[in-house]
Amino acid sequence: MKMGFRWFGEDNDSISLADIRQIPNTTQIVWALHQKEAGEVWQRDEIAEEVKNITSKGFKADVVESVNVHEDIKLGLPSREQYIENYKVTLQNLAAEGVKTVCYNFMPVFDWIRTDLHKELNDGSTALFYENEQVEHATPEDIINKVLANPEFTMPGWEPSRLHHISSTIKQYEHVTEEMLQENLKYFLEKVIPTCEEYDIALAVHPDDPPWEVFQLPRIVSNYEHLETITGMVDSTYNGLTLCSGALGSSSGNDVPQMIYDFQDRIHFAHVRNVQRFDNGDFIETSHREDDGSVPVLDILKAYHDIGFQGVIRPDHGRHLWKENSRPGYGLYDRALGIMYLHGSWDTLNKH
Repeated sequence: MKMGFRWFGEDNDSISLADIRQIPNTTQIVWALHQKEAGEVWQRDEIAEEVKNITSKGFKADVVESVNVHEDIKLGLPSREQYIENYKVTLQNLAAEGVKTVCYNFMPVFDWIRTDLHKELNDGSTALFYENEQVEHATPEDIINKVLANPEFTMPGWEPSRLHHISSTIKQYEHVTEEMLQENLKYFLEKVIPTCEEYDIALAVHPDDPPWEVFQLPRIVSNYEHLETITGMVDSTYNGLTLCSGALGSSSGNDVPQMIYDFQDRIHFAHVRNVQRFDNGDFIETSHREDDGSVPVLDILKAYHDIGFQGVIRPDHGRHLWKENSRPGYGLYDRALGIMYLHGSWDTLNKH
């Protein structure tokens, strides 16, 4: 297991690489060119510049999160052909600079949804929160306005440029079924996985967040059956998974440890985090400690240990602690605490 930390770049993050270096045994920076629009080619020179910056500080840059998939690919429009070609060129350019894994998602319109970015917990910290009733009675525009109410930091997946035409984009999905979206993903994978095989760079799809239908948009990466379908679309180890315990763990029906055992050959990247689920469908991010939430974090780590996982694991959404001013969910302090909890648990597994 290699420990990673998601970082948003020199000009787009409140945290420096020097800060991250002080977290023990954190060797991987999980990065992206966040200024790039979905569908754009990532040029090799700009990739090389970012990789050089990361590696010059003593880190590796093996994992990119994310290269966003253009909406036309998800919709299966004729224009998808050019965007798929662009994606293939980006994969080639990333591989040429040493990148081994690319995380992506296939969620229609929204990358993730929360209703409160700073919900206060009992200890006075704040965290990302999903209120089920509010989503059921809100419009997409209501949720967008809530998320974008914090103008200081650009939120990954919620960049304003992506949301200008939200109503018309949602309307395009009115007649798109789960089966149609699966077919569009299969088409995409059939086109790009040969490039992955040729250039030795794996794709790893991220689960839907939350893992259920929202705003009547289809979801196809939400449960065991979905993962089984996706890994069967193209029979290649390069067609893989980003197994996120928080996204999948938001649903009580998902047995994440069993997924690790059953899909071990396809898991290229892992997010380990905790959430507290409530009976009414609400959930809130918590510390990474198992007893603070509903996700069996220790069983998840044991599963990774049992299979001899050699990929990158990173802590995911953290609480906001000690008045830190950071991108919601991506502060330094709680994610550093999370890393130490994950390391401590892993060290115990190694010892025993």
